[in-house]
Amino acid sequence: MHLIITDAWLARSRAIHLSGTRLLLVGVLASVFLMLMTVSVYHWLVVAGAGEGGGRLGRFVLNDEMAQRERFMRENLDAMARKVGEMQARLLQLDSLGERVSGLAGVSAIKAPPPAGQGGALIASRSLTVQELDALLRELNIAAEQRSDWMTMVESRLLDEKIRKSMVPTQLPTATGVLGSPFGWRIDPLTGRSALHTGMDFQAAQGEAIVAAAGGVVVTQEYHAEYGQMLEIDHGNGLVSRYAHASRVWVKKGDLVRRGQKIAEVGTTGRSTGPHLHFEVLVQGVPQNPEKFLVAGRDLPNTRSVATKSP
Repeated sequence: MHLIITDAWLARSRAIHLSGTRLLLVGVLASVFLMLMTVSVYHWLVVAGAGEGGGRLGRFVLNDEMAQRERFMRENLDAMARKVGEMQARLLQLDSLGERVSGLAGVSAIKAPPPAGQGGALIASRSLTVQELDALLRELNIAAEQRSDWMTMVESRLLDEKIRKSMVPTQLPTATGVLGSPFGWRIDPLTGRSALHTGMDFQAAQGEAIVAAAGGVVVTQEYHAEYGQMLEIDHGNGLVSRYAHASRVWVKKGDLVRRGQKIAEVGTTGRSTGPHLHFEVLVQGVPQNPEKFLVAGRDLPNTRSVATKSP
């Protein structure tokens, strides 16, 4: 780059040649000079307030910036206040739902104290302050923690109830559920004499699935002279279900079984006149009428009612 400087007084000129390095250096120096000038002017107008006009301009710039910040904060506070109002409304909905759920779980619902009476003419509304919003958030946090603890207790109670029901033999042990011989006194099919039938006989085809009437642990899996291939499942609290005359067994002693799980197949082993399932329920070793348990399970999910005796 060439620069020509002409001196009119001396009537002469001078040529200056700037290489790439020199040109870059001049550009950097010029930029630094402009930055220093800009900072100096800003300091003169805003900080130092040089002159009455500069002071007014500086105060105007500062006031406008502060107004923008305040407007931004106010808009955010108003938005947060609306969210807090929505959270309060949802807590009221949860309280209403909690009253219904508490009746199912058998626990007392949370009774929040009624708010203090307030009233008066509405003069004007105003936005919440940061302190007021913070206090509301603290109250909501406390209320949410109380309801969380209460819901945990309700969940535990309902889970206990579900487990208790799943451990009671109310599931029909065969798919057809056709009753052949009920619990109680009857004429023994082999001797022709009166005898106590300690269970219920379900008519079923050879090989039909036998399922667990409730969850539990297999405590007996053996061949019995009268019951044939036999299984016993302990459901806890002295409650045991017995399945007899099976042709094939799918579980062994010590296995955990769930409600409705296939545990064996219908057969005619032991003291039997044909394929069927002999089903018993014992409490503390004493035979009970299984129909009481099966009838109680009619309203439970995944259960089937006992069918009447086929003609």
